[in-house]
Amino acid sequence: MKEIYIIRHGETELNRLGIVQGRGIDSDLNDTGRAQAKAFYHHYKNLKFDKIYTSVLKRTHQTVQHFIDLGLPWEQLTGLDELAWGVWEGKPNTEEARMAFKEIMEKWQGGNYEAGFEGGESPNQVKVRLLEALKVITDHTDENLVLVCMHGRAMRLLLCLLLEKELCEMGDFPHQNTTLYRMSYENGKFAVIDFNNTVHLKDLK
Repeated sequence: MKEIYIIRHGETELNRLGIVQGRGIDSDLNDTGRAQAKAFYHHYKNLKFDKIYTSVLKRTHQTVQHFIDLGLPWEQLTGLDELAWGVWEGKPNTEEARMAFKEIMEKWQGGNYEAGFEGGESPNQVKVRLLEALKVITDHTDENLVLVCMHGRAMRLLLCLLLEKELCEMGDFPHQNTTLYRMSYENGKFAVIDFNNTVHLKDLK
């Protein structure tokens, strides 16, 4: 059996401000995000991860940097990058922006997985690259304990794929910064061991 620890990256300043970053904005963690990353490391540092996988965006690298510094094998996969929000990436959290996101979410919840913002990606486009990344991870049968650090929206889509849910159910997966979903993988099937676990954050103010 393979066990996969999937976490969202720590907080960035744009997260704090409620501004979407997406695939096109390569933000650093802020002080809170660095504290979250450190708290996650201290809680799980005794686990013997065989491999670390991250997106190519540095907020994921920074979140698991303490593990990387141990000399653990690490691979970046573009398939784990965040969904590209196109023209809305980095834009202020205005009423216009909130309406635009409400409309796109309604399309996705209605089953229109081809919908996306101008210059951005649709859930179906992200699904293709998530499946490519997943194949890389599952094909390495020698890696029994794996840590994956990725992004909120992409993580929600990935969890739908792992659990064979419709993509419109992506909202069923809470995803605060450094939340943990622990999955088992056996005989080609995934199952949830730990759902939205944030116990490592309990001592942070």
